[in-house]
Amino acid sequence: MTVEEPVTARSVPRALAEPTEHPGARWVGLLTLASIGLWAGFFGPIQVLLAQQAEAIDPADKEQILALVTGLGALTSVICNPVAGAFSDRTTLRAGRRLPWIVGGALGGAAGLVFLSAADSVWWMVLGWCGVQASLNAMLAAVTAMVPDQVPVSQRGRIGGIVAVAQTVGVVGGAGIAAATGSIATGYLATAAFLVVLAAPFCFSANDAALPPAYREPFDLGRFLRSFWISPRAHPDFAWAWLTRFLVNLGNALGLLYLLYFLQDVLGFTSDEAENRVFTLTAIYGGTLMLTAVGFGVWSDRLGRRKVFVIWSGLVSACASLMLGAGQSWPLAVAAALVMGCSYGIYVSVDFALITEVLPGAEDRAKDLGVINIANALPQVVAPVLAGVLLAVVEATGGAVDTDGTGFSTGYLVVYAVAFVSSVLGSVFVTRIKGVR
Repeated sequence: MTVEEPVTARSVPRALAEPTEHPGARWVGLLTLASIGLWAGFFGPIQVLLAQQAEAIDPADKEQILALVTGLGALTSVICNPVAGAFSDRTTLRAGRRLPWIVGGALGGAAGLVFLSAADSVWWMVLGWCGVQASLNAMLAAVTAMVPDQVPVSQRGRIGGIVAVAQTVGVVGGAGIAAATGSIATGYLATAAFLVVLAAPFCFSANDAALPPAYREPFDLGRFLRSFWISPRAHPDFAWAWLTRFLVNLGNALGLLYLLYFLQDVLGFTSDEAENRVFTLTAIYGGTLMLTAVGFGVWSDRLGRRKVFVIWSGLVSACASLMLGAGQSWPLAVAAALVMGCSYGIYVSVDFALITEVLPGAEDRAKDLGVINIANALPQVVAPVLAGVLLAVVEATGGAVDTDGTGFSTGYLVVYAVAFVSSVLGSVFVTRIKGVR
C-alpha cells in the first residue's frame, strides 16, 4: 500500500502483484532443497535429539523435561513466525522482502543447534531450542510466503505437494541424521551443517522481488500489533482455515510427541531399539506421503477443487491415531504410519493451496501465513500439557502407563482417542469455508 499515491493496477510492483508466470523448475528445485534443510533442522531435534538429551540429563523426569523444552520452543515459534513474517512484508532491501530473513534464519538456526550440542542442563536446553525455533520460524515465514509471491493460484496444489514432500524428506532426513550419528552432540552439529548446505543454493537464486519504500506504511506500534488480529467477521474463510488446521495439527501432535516413549514404555523396546523404530515409522510415513502429495495436488489444480480433498484425507488420517491407541502393537503402528502417510500427504498439499486462496491481501502475505502457522505451532504448546494431564488423570484412576511392555496402556488409548476426535473436527469444519471450492 502506498503512502504517496493511490495504488493502481499499473503501479503495483512485482512484490505485491498476483503472480501469473511459473518461476521455473530450477527455482522450485532449490526451494525444495532449502525446505528439506529447514525441516531437518526442526525435526532432527524434535523426533530424536531432544528426547535423548532430556533422558541423559534426568532419566526419571525425561517426559516432563521434554514437555517443558518443546512446549516453550513451540510458544517461541507461535510468536516469532507471524512477527518475522510481518517484518518481512515491510522489508525494503534491494535483496528482496524474503531473502534476508531466509539467510538470517538459516544461520541463526544453525548457531542454535551448535549451542544445543553443548547444553548440559534443562535451562540451557530451553535457551538453545527457543533460539533454534525463533530463527527457523523466521526462515519458515519467508520461505512459505515465497509461494504465493511467485506461484500462480492455478499451480499451487502441485507446489503444495512438492513442499509437503520436501517437509517429509526433511523430517526423515533429520531423524536419520540424529539416529545415525552416534552421539547427541554430533547429531546437532550434523543437522546444523545439513541445514546451511541445503539452504545456501536457494539464497543465491531466490529471484526475490524488492518492495519499493513508497509502498511501506510508516511504522506505528499500535497498528502493527493490531494487524495480527484478523477479524473472523471480516474474513470468515481465513478464520475457518486457521481453526481446521489447528485441530488437525493438534491431533497429529498428540499422536507424535510421545511416540518414542510409547515404543519404550508401552511396547517394551529398549532405548536404542525405540530410536531405530521411530526412524522406521517416520520413513514409512514419509515414503507413502511422497507417493500421494504431488499427484493429488496436481489433481486438485486440474479440478479447481480443494475442500473435498482436504476433508476426506483429514478424516482418514485421523483413523491412524485410533489404530495406535486401540491396537498398541508394532504391526498396527506400522499400519498407522502407512495410513497416515497416504492420507496426510493429500491433506497438507491441498490444504496449503487452499490457505493461499483465503489470504486477506498481497501486502501482508508473510504475516498472514505466519498467523496461519500459529495453527501449526500452537498445538506443540497445547499437546504436551493436554497429553500430560490425560496420562496423569488416567494413572490416578488406575490406568497407569505400562512400563514393562507386556500389557495395555489405558492412558495412551485416551490420548490417541482425543487426537482422533480433534482431527475429525478439523476435517469437518472445512465445509464452512465458502470462498474456495
